[in-house]
Amino acid sequence: MKAIVLNEAGNVDNLKAVDISKPTIKSNEVLVKTISLSINPVDYKARSNSGTLSWLFGEDRPVILGWDLSGTIVEVGENLTDFKIGDAVFGMANFPGKGNAYAAFVAVPSAHLTLKPTNISHQEAASAALAALTAWQTLIKKGNVKKGDKVLIHGASGGVGHYATQIAKHFGAYVYGTSSAKNKAFVLQNGVDKHVDYTTENFSEIVSDADFVLNTVTGGDLISKSIDVTKTGGIIVTISGNPAADDIDKAKSKGVDLSFALVASSGADMSQIAQLMEKGILKSHVSRTFSFEEIGEAHLYLEKGRTVGKIAVNM
Repeated sequence: MKAIVLNEAGNVDNLKAVDISKPTIKSNEVLVKTISLSINPVDYKARSNSGTLSWLFGEDRPVILGWDLSGTIVEVGENLTDFKIGDAVFGMANFPGKGNAYAAFVAVPSAHLTLKPTNISHQEAASAALAALTAWQTLIKKGNVKKGDKVLIHGASGGVGHYATQIAKHFGAYVYGTSSAKNKAFVLQNGVDKHVDYTTENFSEIVSDADFVLNTVTGGDLISKSIDVTKTGGIIVTISGNPAADDIDKAKSKGVDLSFALVASSGADMSQIAQLMEKGILKSHVSRTFSFEEIGEAHLYLEKGRTVGKIAVNM
């Protein structure tokens, strides 16, 4: 089967197309024939940074990157009854860990997958794995966002941000969303109630007494300013790295729950996402697609940090 392997961290030239044997599944796994996959910032960070690569894969080399996929089951582990051959499924495989999704066939624990709704494409499904899971697990499982809550989403036009907006609105929250002016219409379309142009406006002068803040943006003083606009007893979750010690102390003194969140594979959570997508409540915005042979270009495109919604790669 065709796959793309990485022998060592570096630039996109280190992503090598090879022909390897199909994986052998374990008793708790299914073999998925990949139709589409999606990439996230963690993909290019693992590809370019040896520390991130070792954190995810240990010292095994070469590795196969990728975690988000959608496709068709062609083999089922013994004693598994939740899926059958021919089922269209999607999910995030083995994150954090060895996802091996940059391949024509992927062995995935059945507990990491759910059935793909018939009304969405494989590109839309693959896109709604890591990013939508992150939004669900932070807003609903961690933040318990509910009707009437005030929610602030930094980076509302991005992969995680555009799912987070839709989920927060579905649960009845009032949503503030930051993005550049050029993406204002997009974030409003997804349900943002009040758009904040981070290039010309200071969100700390617009938002107050937030119940929940999701930060998807790296750098700056966003966390410190977010603490200022979060009410006592409120929650701030950042997915862009561990908060600084000063910010942790500041949040604690105000009675704000500040934490870093790392998404985890979960077929049960994917099922919740699938139900929302089946009902048309949650939608993937796929701004661009690439072929499997163009995966290096997809990395470079995403690495610019200006992607609206998600990008998909077709096998």
